[in-house]
Amino acid sequence: MGGINPQFLEDSLTKLGIFAPFLYIFLYILATILLLPSTPLNLSGGLIFGFWWGLLWTAIAAIIAAMVSFAYGRFLGRKWVKKRFGIHLQRLDKEIKKGGMGYIFAIRLLPLIPYGIVNFGASLTSVSGKEYLLGTIFGTIPGILPFVMMGAGISSLEKGDMLTITLSLTLTGLLVGGATYYRKIKN
Repeated sequence: MGGINPQFLEDSLTKLGIFAPFLYIFLYILATILLLPSTPLNLSGGLIFGFWWGLLWTAIAAIIAAMVSFAYGRFLGRKWVKKRFGIHLQRLDKEIKKGGMGYIFAIRLLPLIPYGIVNFGASLTSVSGKEYLLGTIFGTIPGILPFVMMGAGISSLEKGDMLTITLSLTLTGLLVGGATYYRKIKN
């Protein structure tokens, strides 16, 4: 039989004590830099810490990971990309400059676009660090909420409670629809 032994997980977290959230945040940052999918991490935050603590630790981890990736990409890649593809990126850069925070906000709401790719991709554009940070903060929290909720609700499935999972799937659909609508009215 495969899967996670809930008792083993609970015992391991109890042994880590106050360091469990710090380990989770570190692993989230590392996974984001390595461009690993963030959805399993978001689900894990809810599963491990419950909804409210999971939302807090996942939001902190995602925002720090986004800023570290953005700084890394900006420091190492922006000049090279601008020199190599400058003419081709001018249109994208102009659009991003015009709606910087709004674009980042809308992209963060879409669960279909990998989190790490957005981080590195944005670092190669002319979006300012401040606009990137604000768009990331405002877009990440509602973007991760349904997945953390779903992770927290996994344990309730064993009890036959489908409400949390249904609500989280509904929120995911609303995010996709809302981000698509926001993008449409911005153009």
